[in-house]
Order: sequence, then C-alpha cells, then structure tokens
Amino acid sequence: QVQLVESGGGLVQAGGSLRLSCVASGRIFSNYAIGWFRQAPGKEREFVAGINWNGGSIYYADSVKGRFTISRDNAKNWVYLQMNSLKPEDTAVYYCAQEKWGTGVAAPGGSWGYWGQGTQVTVSS
Repeated sequence: QVQLVESGGGLVQAGGSLRLSCVASGRIFSNYAIGWFRQAPGKEREFVAGINWNGGSIYYADSVKGRFTISRDNAKNWVYLQMNSLKPEDTAVYYCAQEKWGTGVAAPGGSWGYWGQGTQVTVSS
C-alpha cells in the first residue's frame, strides 16, 4: 500500500521561502517518478514540479520556474520542494504525488496515481 505524507507547509510573507517534504512508503521509491501538485480555493489541481527516478529529468510549471526546486533522496524515500520568492498566488494546498505505472515520466501528463493528504501553504502580501 503506497503512502505519501507531506510536511513543511505554513504561513509565510511574500518573498519568503518554505521547503516542503514528502516521505513515501509501500514500494521501491527509486523505481518511480514523483512530483508536486497544488490546488488553490476554487481552482483545479495543477502540476507544479516532477522528477524522474534519478533526477535526470525534471519538469516545472511555468509559474514556478526559477523559484521552486524539486529534489529527491532515494536512500531515504524523500522528495522535497524548495520554494523561494513566494507570491500570494502560490497560496494553495500542496500535494505530493507518485506515478502509478512505473513509466518514469515526470511530466504533467504522467500516470500520477498516488496522492498524499496535502499541506497548506499560505503566502501573505
């Protein structure tokens, strides 16, 4: 049974930084792409960043490029999202996601099939 547990959300002022973390369990972590999505109130969930099994392929949403960095630690089953220069429009619930089928695709259209419970990020102006 795959489990993803996020942590690190909180309240931060615009221009500040946060680091989100997600620990995975239930299957061999290094075999699968993993990523982050977010959902703001009244909006659909959107892709933020994805990373393949060894970090050799990384994707970012245009809205976060240059500000957010995704990384993973396969030895400890963790994935991280370092968020810098935060803006009020980054306010959302952030979800860790893992691909379901092991295709290794970390892009927005990957087979994202497992989700964490989410962690709230609030950026005040």
